[in-house]
Amino acid sequence: MIINKQTLDNGLRIVHVQDSSTQMVAVNVLYDVGSRDEHPDHTGFAHLFEHLMFGGTKNVHDFDTPLQRAGGDSNAWTNADVTNYYSTMPAHHIETALWMESDRMMSLDLSEKNLEVQRKVVIEEFKQRCMNLPYGDVSHLMSPLCYKIHPYRWPVIGKELNHIANATIDEVANFYHRFYVPNRAVLTIVGNITWNQTLNLVKKWFDELLTGDYYVRSLPQEPRQTEQRRMSVERNVPQDALYISFHTPPFLNTDYYACDIISDILCNGDSSRFKQRLIHERKLFTSIDSPITGTRDAGLFEIKGKLRPGVSLEEAEQVVWEELDTMRYQLINDYELEKVKNKFESVQTFGNISYQRVAFRLAWFELTERAELINEESERYRTVDNISIQRVANDLFNPTNASILYYRKTN
Repeated sequence: MIINKQTLDNGLRIVHVQDSSTQMVAVNVLYDVGSRDEHPDHTGFAHLFEHLMFGGTKNVHDFDTPLQRAGGDSNAWTNADVTNYYSTMPAHHIETALWMESDRMMSLDLSEKNLEVQRKVVIEEFKQRCMNLPYGDVSHLMSPLCYKIHPYRWPVIGKELNHIANATIDEVANFYHRFYVPNRAVLTIVGNITWNQTLNLVKKWFDELLTGDYYVRSLPQEPRQTEQRRMSVERNVPQDALYISFHTPPFLNTDYYACDIISDILCNGDSSRFKQRLIHERKLFTSIDSPITGTRDAGLFEIKGKLRPGVSLEEAEQVVWEELDTMRYQLINDYELEKVKNKFESVQTFGNISYQRVAFRLAWFELTERAELINEESERYRTVDNISIQRVANDLFNPTNASILYYRKTN
């Protein structure tokens, strides 16, 4: 795809791709702030702002209504590294979205009333997701087990409920003025609009916004794990569950792509090794998954499995290690590797049909390195061979690199 880019004088990065196959347009604003940017005693702020940014500005009391009147919609999400806001609307109404995004980047309503409304929403979400749902506290258990000094050691929703409950308006305002500024954002526009039209409209609405304070991210990097870590808890849950996490290279590291392929070999689809051997053949798990976090700093390869009744956690862990040792000591065959690569390329090809998904991925690549990597990603996976997979698996699945949680059903 043809990518156009420019950076405004205030530091806002603009990325554009024209897609004439649709009459719609996606406007994506990716802010370079996530839970890793929070103070250990004031966590959950990035997630709080995911809600605050929809609470209105000094000029417009409600973010959604003007967009809906223009035939559009919007949403947002937050992770450890970034906060992402996105809107879709008919291309001829794009100016409504640009006006709204520039307005909340410049003059968000940070009144005590708005903070209190969104604080209650976030507190209720924390209670529902982390305290009342079965297995809801897993991230609060695994994050500090895996990370000892890096801020990935608390989950995105926050370490403790009282961090948001006790947040002051001054603390919230300082967080906003530090991170939600043009020079910490990537604005991506994908859809039926030309580059010249895009540039003129973006300049109209964003050129006058002031550059934020200069901020240098200096995070403590997690040292290499040298011994296995274990934890066991009992909860009122339907069945026992096993969680094992391994440290991985960061996103865009050469070995990251091998980790991603290993994840697919083990658990992507019914023909994957975990699904075939541990669910269908040996009938030890009712469900099992092995995602990778893909974070900008060193991330995690996570194994999450729910056990069948009568299967012990010790037995389940043993058979998982058997499968991991197979990855460590035996080369995968060319057919299995090619199948995974073909599936990845298929997902990428069909995914790039979605102008909304392309808008985010362009912003993500531009923030982490450069937007043009979206055109090179398939080739990066193609270069991974079975020898490099075995090398990476041997290091990745070293028992000293494992953090293990036994999540037991209360008898």
